[in-house]
Amino acid sequence: MQVMARRPGERPLKTSSTVRIAAALALSLSVITLSVITLSSSADSASAKSIMVRGNQLVNQNGQTVRLLGVDRSGAEYECVTTHKVFDGPSDAASVRTMISWHINAVRVPLNEDCWLGINGVVTGGVTYRNQIVRYVRTLESLGLYVILDLHWSAPGPYKAATQWPMADADHSPTFWKSMAATFKSNHGVLFDLFNEPYIKSWPCWRSGCQTSYGLNGSNVYYQTAGMQQLVNAVRSTGATTPLMLGGLAFSSDETNWRQYEPKDPDHQLVVSFHTYSFGNCNNVSCWSTVIAPLAKVTPVVTGEFGEDGCTDTFDLAYMPWADRHGVSYIGWTWDATDEGWDCSSGPALILDYDGKPTSYGIGLKEHLAQLARSTG
Repeated sequence: MQVMARRPGERPLKTSSTVRIAAALALSLSVITLSVITLSSSADSASAKSIMVRGNQLVNQNGQTVRLLGVDRSGAEYECVTTHKVFDGPSDAASVRTMISWHINAVRVPLNEDCWLGINGVVTGGVTYRNQIVRYVRTLESLGLYVILDLHWSAPGPYKAATQWPMADADHSPTFWKSMAATFKSNHGVLFDLFNEPYIKSWPCWRSGCQTSYGLNGSNVYYQTAGMQQLVNAVRSTGATTPLMLGGLAFSSDETNWRQYEPKDPDHQLVVSFHTYSFGNCNNVSCWSTVIAPLAKVTPVVTGEFGEDGCTDTFDLAYMPWADRHGVSYIGWTWDATDEGWDCSSGPALILDYDGKPTSYGIGLKEHLAQLARSTG
């Protein structure tokens, strides 16, 4: 999501000084990172469901077209950094059944690079974090849902992944995706969203990586990014054929040159990840029709996030019917409860509590998905 603060009181962690990350430091940290990864063979269990790219569509194990309609389950990107929790709120089967009652078929799970790898002093990381994510994926899939695993928060070198940087980092992000792909490569019911919301300025940087900077504690941190091609290569190096979602520039709202700079994928399983918010770019029918609709004719498009400030529904009730007409998937941001501290002024929330009582925005999504279910049932 484009709003930098995810919830009230959440802030980037402070650092005592800002430095340029040297190549030697990056190399040493990469070696350290590789040494901390331990994978359980039981994490590599296959899902009964399957999803893959075929032409401009996602299809299931029977070759039938699948449109992903669901919710983002935020929490695992931030709780682990400073608390002994992985999720914000419940993550058991009962909580998933509450989401399913909204007629969803997919859940997007934002993740934290440092927590998965167990580096940079996060409170809950490594095996503990990975096992809980694997367990949650199994729970979602056991109840018939597709799962999108999203690299949401990352940071280079010794910096803690406590907020959203402009682009994936070369120090840890390829290692994250190699580990993630090795863990889930035999599970064909998942998709990987390679980097949540790039907000670098250059399409060549987006594809191939570059030096960029991030403002932290009043100064700039310069670091080497990992381009989308490097992240695709990291996944494919493990043998995983998982569909890969790639968001464009401007917080994944600018897809104008996506096709021109599309990375090479030997498995031809790339998906456009598009984010649209009432307060962001490409937030009107004109942009959707001139940029997104032509893309959807040649490549699957998944709206990994959408929503409206103030948790209202005018924008969403305009976007969803448009997406339906053009075969575009959409995932609502976010399944986090306002009574647990989520503030609608900081970003859209679908629910008032974890019993599933919807906000106005949530009512719009819930009723629309119910209507779709009735029309196709």
